[in-house]
Amino acid sequence: MMCNLLTVPLPSQGVLWESIDDTRASAILTDGTTTVKLIFQFDAQGLISSVRTDERYCTVDGEQVATPWHGRFWGYEVRDGMFVPIDGEVEWLLADGTKPYWRGHIQRIQYELSNR
Repeated sequence: MMCNLLTVPLPSQGVLWESIDDTRASAILTDGTTTVKLIFQFDAQGLISSVRTDERYCTVDGEQVATPWHGRFWGYEVRDGMFVPIDGEVEWLLADGTKPYWRGHIQRIQYELSNR
């Protein structure tokens, strides 16, 4: 798999990566007692084109319900020395269809790096 490490969280940041095939990899992130698994899709240049999880919690009738979620990213540019997607969109994957709930375009970035 071709993967641009400038665009993905590194193992030193608490991420366990596993290759699925030539264009996809899973990432397992743990913070305290919370663990999430994300599936990343990479484009021909090795950049993240999308990410998906089946267990992103959504509020339904006042309760938290694990719900499939998908995000798409594009328009990569170098900002403050890091290659990042400038545009993105995320959506819930519901039984009656997709429900986009966020679209964005980065105008300014300020980094705060972890000391992990």
